[in-house]
Amino acid sequence: MADRWDERRGDDREPDEPRRAAEPIRVLVVDDHALFRRGLEIVLAQEEDIQVVGEAGDGAEAVEKAADLLPDIILMDVRMPRRSGIEACTSIKEVAPSTKIIMLTISDEEADLYEAIKAGATGYLLKEISTDEVATAIRAVADGQSQISPSMAAKLLTEFKSMIQQRTDDRRLLPAPRLTDRELEVLKLVATGLNNRDIAKQLFISENTVKNHVRNILEKLQLHSRMEAVVYAMREKILEIG
Repeated sequence: MADRWDERRGDDREPDEPRRAAEPIRVLVVDDHALFRRGLEIVLAQEEDIQVVGEAGDGAEAVEKAADLLPDIILMDVRMPRRSGIEACTSIKEVAPSTKIIMLTISDEEADLYEAIKAGATGYLLKEISTDEVATAIRAVADGQSQISPSMAAKLLTEFKSMIQQRTDDRRLLPAPRLTDRELEVLKLVATGLNNRDIAKQLFISENTVKNHVRNILEKLQLHSRMEAVVYAMREKILEIG
């Protein structure tokens, strides 16, 4: 099962705020293979709390459907004709900012994984996972977590190490953004996969206060998602993962 890491339609929700559990999770399926899309739709139709609201055959169509349907979750392949899934991520975030994107692909390339994260994807799963794991991942991401297939998580750590080695002298001379002690505490917990509610419980503060801290952290670090915050925390050795 994919590791927990960690961002519907309600316009009053922050991008990283967990969805309200009373309503089904609205899913858009994007893949250039119609048979695969249909298979996913049949499997997910068996889940009472998940509703497939549409499908698309490429990244360009995915952006159009995302703007029209405003789904909670998009399951999207990486490599597709006309426009790739990674290229579509940035545009989807512009037209449907509260929508969370899970890349579901056969590509185990580190470059695709990292580019997907930078483009705003909240999950990266390989198509080798079971159908049960797809539903579980959808629920987890809808609740504010991030999901990465274990084998890809290991490659992500390798990518982090490479990033550290490639930092130039100019980069080292730049002052690091100043985070408060509380913001560092929140960042560490975000990087371990906790959602805002669980962070609030652990730090004995309100969920809204956590939300404000996360927003401030992302603004200070000039990041776009919680998963990018994980990248930063590991690169700067704020978080150590063996």
